[in-house]
Amino acid sequence: MAPTLQQAYQRRWWMACTAVLENLCFSAVLLGWSSLLIMLKKEGFYSYLCENENGTSEHTQNASKAPDEWPTCKDQDEMLNLGFTIGSFLLSAATLPLGILMDKFGPRPLRLLGSFSFATSCAMMALAGYDPPALAPLIFLALSLNGFGGICLTFTSLTLPNMFGNLRSTIIALMIGSYASSAVTFPAVKLIYDENVPFVAIMLAWAALACLIFLNCLINWPKESFPAPEEANYIKKIKLSGLALDHKVTGDRFYTHVTTVGQRLSQNRASLDKEKESCLATEDSQKKASPDQVIPFRRSVCSPIFLWSLVTMGMTQLRIIFYMAAMNKMLEFQVTKGKEHVSGELKEEVESKVSSYSSIFGVLQLLCLFSCPFIGYIMDWRMNECVHDPVGRYTDGPVGDNTTKNPKKLRDKKIQKLTNAIRAFIFTNLLLVGFGITCMIHSLPLQYLTFILHTLVRGFFHSACGGLYAAVFPSSHFGTLTGLQSLISAVFALLQQPLFMAVVEPLHGDPFWVNLGLLIFSMAGFLLPIYLFYFRHQLLQKMKDKKTELADGAHIKLHEDDAITNGDLSKDTIA
Repeated sequence: MAPTLQQAYQRRWWMACTAVLENLCFSAVLLGWSSLLIMLKKEGFYSYLCENENGTSEHTQNASKAPDEWPTCKDQDEMLNLGFTIGSFLLSAATLPLGILMDKFGPRPLRLLGSFSFATSCAMMALAGYDPPALAPLIFLALSLNGFGGICLTFTSLTLPNMFGNLRSTIIALMIGSYASSAVTFPAVKLIYDENVPFVAIMLAWAALACLIFLNCLINWPKESFPAPEEANYIKKIKLSGLALDHKVTGDRFYTHVTTVGQRLSQNRASLDKEKESCLATEDSQKKASPDQVIPFRRSVCSPIFLWSLVTMGMTQLRIIFYMAAMNKMLEFQVTKGKEHVSGELKEEVESKVSSYSSIFGVLQLLCLFSCPFIGYIMDWRMNECVHDPVGRYTDGPVGDNTTKNPKKLRDKKIQKLTNAIRAFIFTNLLLVGFGITCMIHSLPLQYLTFILHTLVRGFFHSACGGLYAAVFPSSHFGTLTGLQSLISAVFALLQQPLFMAVVEPLHGDPFWVNLGLLIFSMAGFLLPIYLFYFRHQLLQKMKDKKTELADGAHIKLHEDDAITNGDLSKDTIA
């Protein structure tokens, strides 16, 4: 039933459009936790933990209460937040084993597993909604399957852009943007819930929609992995009606190829023959000793760039996840101004404002869909002017061409990628610091700006890290390094649970000191771009030394040629 790669290529636009919609509605929906938390509280999940002044469970006295009248308390918040912690952990930590499995089995079985897991999670939440006091523990398994299923859908969709050739970067940006914007889904579901649609009915309908993803994957996704345009067998794998989709010499490679040919044609025939031989020898040596084969994986893992990136990404992940978990508590504290005992009227105002602000926060998550291409633009800045090893090479004419038009030197691809990564990380860290400052200020209108900054940071830091790994590490290490980084960041983000408990109990709902500590800790994010600047300076120095060596060699060769020419002229004159 699975289509061939040729059939999948013909359906690539359908697959891309449906993948964006599926990511938007089913991938990282758990990051819209603030809206789901409100619904779970109204349904009475773990409300039996809330005790009245006499020490007896309020649920035992009010078992027949309507959902809106279920009691709430700190113990309930901590228990539900634990479920979110587990689900969000799986949302990031599963990337490493998924990468290994996808390399072996392809994206199709993992996508089928992901859609099944998501449908099962929704069905479990619907089942728990029939009797929340008795079936509340099912929410832990449901949230875990929700996070696992979501990352399966996201991870497999990132292989689809390989079918689009030179549009691959644009499609990747759309996939990442739809993944980051999926936090808008639970706020949208909450709007339906607020219209008195039963929670159970919503979850069952969502499970049915997830079954459509399973069916779509079963019909349209091939068993084989989508080959990248850089692969040598790309033409053999995808061929349509005699039209070979040759992407082997496109973009930067074509630019480099044309420049090299121009330089060869500007030289005399004797030097051209010598250069041809040396060029062939160089290509053979590069094939025999590929950098991906020479550099061991242990060296990439132990490199300072990767270690500093773990610090930056772990800190950012903790900052982002903690705010999502504690946002409702922060808003409650600002509305009540820190009062522990509030009147019924103020309690209604708190519920109304928290619900309103959480919905606005969810809607603003759509900004990720538009902001991710922007950080991609920063990472791709001037990359069309770059080639590998551009020492002594020009674009507007051959080297040494004495014309009135000054030739323009080519940029080194690795140097430009590092430069772009430095700019991206500095910009993202500045936004993170701004976010940390605004969330500490007790002003409800200012929280709109906090929401926007949070959304931008969440959309930026993954793309910046991926661009950095692609620039400095071998391509064969990229997937494993990215998965390992996500796993370590997820482990680091588990610290948000004790931080949340500290805000709820010892600090009595005041998040100021926790936010202050996280703000100071976020300054560590600037250590990565500082080291990248140092590393870039070292590479530039090596290139400068190499250029000097080449210039000295050319100077010696020039004197040798002059000596030979003068000798020949002397012989002719004497004769």
